[in-house]
Amino acid sequence: MSSDGSQMRAAMATSLSAHWRFFLIEGIVLVVLGLAAVLIPPIATLAVEALIGWILLASGIVGLISTFRMRGAPGLSWSLLSGVAAVVAGVLLLAWPLSGAVSLTLILTVFLFLEGFASIMLALSHRNGFSSRWGLLLLSGIVDLVLAGIIVMGLPGTAAWAIGLLVGINMVFGGSALMGMALHARQLGTTRS
Repeated sequence: MSSDGSQMRAAMATSLSAHWRFFLIEGIVLVVLGLAAVLIPPIATLAVEALIGWILLASGIVGLISTFRMRGAPGLSWSLLSGVAAVVAGVLLLAWPLSGAVSLTLILTVFLFLEGFASIMLALSHRNGFSSRWGLLLLSGIVDLVLAGIIVMGLPGTAAWAIGLLVGINMVFGGSALMGMALHARQLGTTRS
């Protein structure tokens, strides 16, 4: 490895060690929020859906303002259509959150089906010696397909909890990873002192 790479890695380790408390606090907050989302997934689902609604509404408004300020630019009608579509989608998600949650859940289900199928096919292509861990990838694909099946079979009822539960699980794992990184950085900092 080059000396520049070694110096950069040393600088990153020093910075992480100096700021490990911030990473630990962020990790704890993510775990707490994630556990709350797992315990009350319907509220977390509505929160995620509302956030997306506000983001779409804001982006649509900014897009419309930009479009009107640049009236002479080519593609005015397409920019106008894009801004209006974002505003309408945002308003609809905010006005009818349950319908928005159903739509987002359907998109999530399609993703899980595709991801599961791709993971299974990838695992099967690695089973002949390319990787000794192909079984875990196969299991991951099967779990994705099972989750997608459970969500589809329970629609529209699963729309009330699916997104919130999955976001909560993601936050718990992400927060745990940050906490682990912070504690490791702290340990590195104390061994260097």
